[in-house]
Amino acid sequence: MIKGMTAAFHTLGCKVNQYDTQAMRERFEEAGCRTVGFDERADIYVVNTCTVTGTGDKKSMQTIRRCHRKNPDAAIVVTGCLAQRAADELRLPGVRLVLGTQRRGEVVELLEQALSQDCALVAVESLRKAPFEKLMVHAHEGHTRATMKIQEGCDRWCTYCIIPSVRGPIRSRDIDDIRAEAQSLAAAGFKEVVLTGIHLTSYGRDLGGEATLLDAIRAVHEVEGVARIRLGSLEPVIVTPAFVEGIAQMPKVCHQFHLALQSGSDTVLARMRRRYTSGEFLAACTLLREAFEDCALTTDAMTGFPGETEQEFLETCETSRKAGFARMHVFPYSEREGTKAAVMEGAVPRHIREERARRLIALGREMEHAALAARVGKTDEVLIEEIDGQGRGTGYTGGYMHVCVPGAQVDEIVRVRITGVEGDALLGERE
Repeated sequence: MIKGMTAAFHTLGCKVNQYDTQAMRERFEEAGCRTVGFDERADIYVVNTCTVTGTGDKKSMQTIRRCHRKNPDAAIVVTGCLAQRAADELRLPGVRLVLGTQRRGEVVELLEQALSQDCALVAVESLRKAPFEKLMVHAHEGHTRATMKIQEGCDRWCTYCIIPSVRGPIRSRDIDDIRAEAQSLAAAGFKEVVLTGIHLTSYGRDLGGEATLLDAIRAVHEVEGVARIRLGSLEPVIVTPAFVEGIAQMPKVCHQFHLALQSGSDTVLARMRRRYTSGEFLAACTLLREAFEDCALTTDAMTGFPGETEQEFLETCETSRKAGFARMHVFPYSEREGTKAAVMEGAVPRHIREERARRLIALGREMEHAALAARVGKTDEVLIEEIDGQGRGTGYTGGYMHVCVPGAQVDEIVRVRITGVEGDALLGERE
């Protein structure tokens, strides 16, 4: 029924959503649809929503309405976390199918069912006993780096986070499936694979000891053609001597580690229901730095969590300085209906949250520039991803630092001596 139609896709939110969108894109292409840019007029629009913050909700709703304005006759598919949480609110003009965070592999069949019945179909189900949905991706937008989802769900219930209720319990992908997709991506020419999940640190906890995150990484590491493995966001609790030793034995693993800090104050971490202290976080940073000379640490941090005092904010700044992050993603706390933090006492005024975010962002930039400067004179391998306006190859080191290299070609990994810093990028020369 949809063969010959055009389909456009838009993703809000995280890398897991990006992976799920690509899997759905491939289903539509297999069914005979032609993919077009999201700004173009299409017969079908697929919007993969986010509900981490109120801003995510707002952007998701605006995007759906924009699709209908572009083509009032288009069939709109809405999927993702907001769809899982508030399906009935998404029965907007033009919406023919609402999916949650399961059944994405059936998106074509469900849309054809809705069209044949001339109805708006809601296919959102309980996640209580949901299995890991076996989606498979063979290609990605871009040519060098591919994202692979190996884990779904979270059971941590941090007090500020809605994700456990819209993504369900911990589910881990089978090792054989991980290996098979890595082989497919390598055959398609992707040199770098990014392993991601809703709570990657929990990979394997549901498998009864059959596999760990190290086993999953090792399965990809063994695939010929994969030159690099990059890990998605981790919690510091996974950084044990055994984990670090395991990573050290796999040279394809990039030494950039994204450890989610959220706050550097122990009292705020306790209110957030995070499962580590600032001291334990810094100990994890030390383990990684001692093991890898080129280690680059990146993080997320929030400001203005309920009850946060100026002193607690300063503790976050101090912990961040000690960690020496190469990059920080900083955002002011946003109330999320349905979470415990949303009803906590001591709400921090919006202007203070934002002012603290600006101060922490400034600190993050200072540390980022210091991390870039520290690489000058050293040698790194760079995966070239594109050619810039000056004809230079540009790409990223294992530490995810952007480098400009004259005379390099897309899709090659070049050994580069770092010669300087240009804005937020490094300059280098081929060795």
